[in-house]
Amino acid sequence: MRSKELPEELRDRIVARHRSGQGYKKSSAALKVPKSTVASIILKWKTFGTTRTLPRARCPAKLSYRGRRALVREVKNNPKITVAELQRCSREMGESCRKSTITAALHQSGLYGRVARRKPLLSARHMKARMEFAKKHLKDSKMRYVWRKPGTAHHLSNTVPTVKHGGGSIMLWGCLSAAGTGRLVAIKGKMNAAKYRDILDENLLQSAQDWAEGLPSNKTMTLSTQLK
Repeated sequence: MRSKELPEELRDRIVARHRSGQGYKKSSAALKVPKSTVASIILKWKTFGTTRTLPRARCPAKLSYRGRRALVREVKNNPKITVAELQRCSREMGESCRKSTITAALHQSGLYGRVARRKPLLSARHMKARMEFAKKHLKDSKMRYVWRKPGTAHHLSNTVPTVKHGGGSIMLWGCLSAAGTGRLVAIKGKMNAAKYRDILDENLLQSAQDWAEGLPSNKTMTLSTQLK
């Protein structure tokens, strides 16, 4: 751990005592500062002409400006390139660095790794056909403009009639055999096991009895259908 720096006023007093001819040992005892610290402060004063804290040099960049531009160029030419491939490219340029360094450099250039969006693979022919289809149908479904007064949007003369399809369904149960068709039952609500048993109890046997009155064969076949 780095030791706490001495106040600037105390460092100046150490230099002042040195300039007056006082030795390191006496200055250390008088100011209660380790002798090694006194020697270090005086050496700094002799070297730089000041006792003030000098700006410390930054850690040298592990990736040069040229290397950073080369990586950005690689990413723009091939957005799907991986960090491992970029690391290999950087090594080939003589600048070996970690993956985190490469990622940080790209972030500083506004480039971030994101999951690619999926889209249908279309050929030039497909894109042309889709464009022609869209133009045709957009033209057919073009909005109709009318001249009208405020508050008359729903007047018959200011509307375009449309027809909607669908909107309803019905579920039926029926049975048939070689003797003919049996009963047809409209099912209300949702079909479940209990409702299906009730339908069989109330209609299957009766249908068989109706067939028996006309034909001697008692062989039957049931058919459940849902018409929508």
